[in-house]
Amino acid sequence: MLKQRVITALVLLAILLPALFYPAPQPFVAVVLVLIAAGGWEWGRLNGCSGVASWALGAACLALCSASWALGWLAQPLPVLWAVSGATWVLGGAWLLRAGVAGWPGIPRPVRLVGGLLALWLAWLAVAQARVVGINFLLSLLLLVWVADIFAYFAGRAFGRRKLAPGISPGKSWEGVWGGMAGVVVLAFAWVAADAQFQATVPSIYTRLAGAGGWLVLLAALFLAAMSVVGDLVESLIKRSAGAKDSSGLLPGHGGVLDRVDALLPTLPLAMMLAALVSR
Repeated sequence: MLKQRVITALVLLAILLPALFYPAPQPFVAVVLVLIAAGGWEWGRLNGCSGVASWALGAACLALCSASWALGWLAQPLPVLWAVSGATWVLGGAWLLRAGVAGWPGIPRPVRLVGGLLALWLAWLAVAQARVVGINFLLSLLLLVWVADIFAYFAGRAFGRRKLAPGISPGKSWEGVWGGMAGVVVLAFAWVAADAQFQATVPSIYTRLAGAGGWLVLLAALFLAAMSVVGDLVESLIKRSAGAKDSSGLLPGHGGVLDRVDALLPTLPLAMMLAALVSR
């Protein structure tokens, strides 16, 4: 299992890193587009679609993202879209977690399919826009989720006593959540200092927020870390409802694409919403 995880991770890095650091954003945007389309296929399978219908959902995701790209949305400010998507994630995520595993099948399948398709599209559009802004800005968003996950894991292992959502994800604890939030706060202020020290030409999300005050950096870091947990729990809820351990086996040793990007689905649009707010 460990060997598979390492091999898969190395293959992904060999594809993603050259695309990420290529001078133009197009290669990275295209690679992520393929991954998001695969996530659309997984979404269909998790919601009981047939093989053909799942492929159709993946194709619809590919078409929606491609249309946005062709229309030039990657370089356009979309503050209203990010505000609506952010509010939907906050309210919808809270409702889904409150309803629990039993509440998911009660949502009509067409609503679930369209909702997942839109969530994947918004995540792709957010990451594509972030790459157009600059590598430093994009990495500050991606590392937020990874740091939250790493700190939550070790804090949970060391101090975890109170279960966060035992009916959805028994392994998660409140202590892990606090540890993840602490890690993200440290990351945020360290990144602001690094941007200043190295005079970053493209500021990170944290430096942009710091222009409105350090209090906003703190609140945003805590908020985004919390929403990364919401994304993780929502996907766990859906998998548990479907009786699936992983979203698919596309990434040997890691599960599926949705298993890797679940925490990014809410945090990417919300981070773009915050960036749009401070820009205005």
